[in-house]
Amino acid sequence: MRKKLFHQGIFIFLLLLLLLPLSNAEAKKKVELVGREILNFTLPSTQDRVITYADEYYGKYHLVITFFPAAFTPI
Repeated sequence: MRKKLFHQGIFIFLLLLLLLPLSNAEAKKKVELVGREILNFTLPSTQDRVITYADEYYGKYHLVITFFPAAFTPI
């Protein structure tokens, strides 16, 4: 029984070693978005108005957008 569990453990370990390079290859495919030009978009602001990126910010300021899911909900 112990011998069978030992062999299964070795098999799982070797399988994980074989899959590790595949996961690294997928991670390297990541597209870098910092510094890339984006399309025009509009978003609602916290002051209850719509902000248009191209008209109000493009070429004037550096823009950092953050999202807080469910920030103002009682969850």
